Amino acid sequence: MHNSIPGLGRVMVFLGAALMSASLTVPEGWGEEGVQYGRVGTNVTLLCAGARPGSLVQWRRAGAMALPEGSAIREGALVLPQASLATTGRYSCHGKDSGLLHTVSLQIGHLPGVPFVSCRASDYENFSCSWTSSVDTFLPTRYITTYRKKSQTGEEKQREKSGHVGLCLQDPFHPGTCTVHGSEFWSSYRLNITEVNPLGSSFRLLDITMQAIIKPDPPEGLVVEPIPLAPRRLYVSWKYPSSWPKEPHFQLRFRLQYRPVIHRSWSVVETVNLSEVITDAFAGLEHVVQVSAKDFLDAGNWSEWSAEARATPVRELPTTAIEETTTDASLETLAEEPSQAPNPEPINRSDPLEKMAILVSLGIFAFFVLAAVLVIIVLIWLRVRKHGKDETKPHNFLVAASHLKARPTEAQIL
Repeated sequence: MHNSIPGLGRVMVFLGAALMSASLTVPEGWGEEGVQYGRVGTNVTLLCAGARPGSLVQWRRAGAMALPEGSAIREGALVLPQASLATTGRYSCHGKDSGLLHTVSLQIGHLPGVPFVSCRASDYENFSCSWTSSVDTFLPTRYITTYRKKSQTGEEKQREKSGHVGLCLQDPFHPGTCTVHGSEFWSSYRLNITEVNPLGSSFRLLDITMQAIIKPDPPEGLVVEPIPLAPRRLYVSWKYPSSWPKEPHFQLRFRLQYRPVIHRSWSVVETVNLSEVITDAFAGLEHVVQVSAKDFLDAGNWSEWSAEARATPVRELPTTAIEETTTDASLETLAEEPSQAPNPEPINRSDPLEKMAILVSLGIFAFFVLAAVLVIIVLIWLRVRKHGKDETKPHNFLVAASHLKARPTEAQIL
């Protein structure tokens, strides 16, 4: 017994929706006066208003020499068996002596099918639904769009039992769409889209959770600019979509994709900021950039990509004609070969402290290199100096020896 209650409740919900749709099955004013509707594959009977009972009448079809095949006149009425779309037309009945008695425009079509419905929330305060017919009925069609909030508290459940239903407001300028205003981001809703034509109606019930259907509009105001004296850098900035109310508790995060125009694959970076610096662009090559958005807490789906923006990083230092030729050849080869764009995984950007640490490390390294060079120069100079002193010592010794040897010779002469 306990398991049958949920099933019974579901049946009651569908029955209620069907009854509500049935009460609006054939609204008045489907077309101009004198129009009759018929279903494809059924027998259609056209009455001759104004004809006297038992009088002879004649039926004609506008623009045709004869009535549809198989048609018959019974007691003044025209019977069209197994009506088809080709049976559609304007018919008139005439009395034998009184002339034209009645004119009727016949339209043949199909019953409505269950509509295809999809819903989306472009912000956290409203959601919209759109639909298309699953059957081309060839008849005028209207839609009844209502919703019911799926309650959680006892008070709301009591209100639901009392039959409280809200309207999903249709936009006359955008047929096939409706919007629920002032919806709650943490709530769920049951939507009823009923398609109605002169022959009957069909409906679809759809359960909606705001967190599941949230999908922001694309970011706006995308701007890409080259950075002077930085051949591999581009500065990218954008704005929140105007449809997203910017509140502290409902932020967006962003996904940036970029590539050189001649490449086919994208590099992707995620950020929570409204700007980003691309540090691995190809100097001198035009780049295309796009950005999309998603709820900061990862609810729902990514938005569509924004419109493209393009920019070209500044070129390297001027090159000779030979280097330019080589560059052109390289670009042609690059366009023919598979893309060598960076891995599309998110790239971690260095913060200013890391850059400062790198500069300090380079300065210390340069200091030690210079000190080592100076030490080597001093050692070489000392060694050369010592070698020079060693060469002068033997020369002085020989001079002194020659002088001593000459002095005894002078004494002997005396």
